[in-house]
Amino acid sequence: MHSVNVLCHEFVVAVSFVACIVGLILLWDSKQQKDDMEETEQILFRMSFTYWLVYCVAFGLEKIALSSWEPILMSLRITTALSYFLTFSCILSLPLHKFAVHHVEE
Repeated sequence: MHSVNVLCHEFVVAVSFVACIVGLILLWDSKQQKDDMEETEQILFRMSFTYWLVYCVAFGLEKIALSSWEPILMSLRITTALSYFLTFSCILSLPLHKFAVHHVEE
C-alpha cells in the first residue's frame, strides 16, 4: 500500500511539472500595458509556478540520486523544503494582495 502512495505522489509531481511549464508559457510577457495590480498578480503567479518547478526538479533529482551521495541528498531535501514553503507563501500572497488593493480602493 505504501508503494502505491509513493507512485501516486511521483505521478502528481510529474504532471504538475508539465503544468508549471505550461503555466509559465501562458504567463509569458506580451509587452502589454498593465496597471500595477495586474503586474503584481502576474509576478506572484510566475513566482508560484517557478518555485513549484524547482520543487518538482529537486524532488525528481532526490529520487534519482544515489544514497552514497549524502551531501547532495541533504541539499536537495533543503531545496525541496524551501521551494515548497516559498510556493505556499506566493499562493497565500495572491488573495492577500487582492484584499489589500480592494481595501485601499474603498
